[in-house]
Amino acid sequence: MAAILLGVLTLVLVIGAIGFFYLRGADLSAFDQPVGQRHLLDTAPSEAHQAVVASLGGIAATLKNTPRRQHLALLRNYMDKLFADGDTTTQIVAVDAAGVAAEWVLAAGVDSRRRLLYIHGGAFTMGSPKSHRRLTRKFSEIANAAVLAIDYRLMPEHPRLAGIEDCRTAYRWLLDHGPAGQEAATAIFVAGDSAGGNLTLSLIAWLRDQGLRAPNAAVALSPATDASFGSPSLKNNLDTDPMLGPLFKPLTRIPRTVLLWATWLQNRLRPNNPVLSPVFGDLSGLPPLLVHASESEMLFDDSRRYVNKAIVAGSPVTFQTWRHMVHVWHIYHPELPEGQQAFEEIGKFLRAHS
Repeated sequence: MAAILLGVLTLVLVIGAIGFFYLRGADLSAFDQPVGQRHLLDTAPSEAHQAVVASLGGIAATLKNTPRRQHLALLRNYMDKLFADGDTTTQIVAVDAAGVAAEWVLAAGVDSRRRLLYIHGGAFTMGSPKSHRRLTRKFSEIANAAVLAIDYRLMPEHPRLAGIEDCRTAYRWLLDHGPAGQEAATAIFVAGDSAGGNLTLSLIAWLRDQGLRAPNAAVALSPATDASFGSPSLKNNLDTDPMLGPLFKPLTRIPRTVLLWATWLQNRLRPNNPVLSPVFGDLSGLPPLLVHASESEMLFDDSRRYVNKAIVAGSPVTFQTWRHMVHVWHIYHPELPEGQQAFEEIGKFLRAHS
């Protein structure tokens, strides 16, 4: 019995040591400061934002009363319906982007030779071009560009690397194809939110490494950058994030080593691999990049650490933060004043790099 216990203890120690030294990656705490360009520091959130926060309680209550096996289907349907965009001046055209399902989103009068690849969020498991049309329509308008919103393959039906490959394929296709057919682009942009922000940052590093045409600029909204669960805000902002907090609170009770091993088993890549965790990669030589984050959200330190490391590496990155906003608050525009303000900043950035 003693030998069995000793063997089990040894195995536990080995698994823990591998998780600690091999899977979690380098200590990034040196990049916890500074914060960036802070907005609305002394202003209370708008009434519209308070209404947004109140509305988030509905989905939490629904999930609580729904069997766990039905959660993903419910959340996918919820996202597609919640942010439906009824704007009739925007043209939506389904397209096959070299095997990747996608849609063109065209605000009235935009220059289709200017193109923007949009990669939606949804924790790599949900979301679609339909769920994010409020964002893609606005990006088309402020970038004066045709937006290609891709329906990349989601987990768990597909491995995470499948979605990454879809982003790479769609970008290469976008360089020479527009809404009217084969036509070279005069300007290229990439943008994404949350999980899509992660895919955006992974993509621009891959483009640099492959020697492919870099986008004129990229935008990441509340991106996830660290799959090793190392950001302090994952726990520090758990109670101040009304969107992600209720959804991911159970994960915070699981030991980090278990999460690291689960990530490795799921992807067959170390959680600190830059393909999954852009913050651990070489962040030099990137195109102009704008990152937005809320100081109250769980992913805040994912953004802050990435930006500060990229700046140290010499890349032209701008970090703008809002103090009290929900995760990816931009999607609640135009009703949300803070979302409108954020898009004004994005518009300035894109125009400066056109």
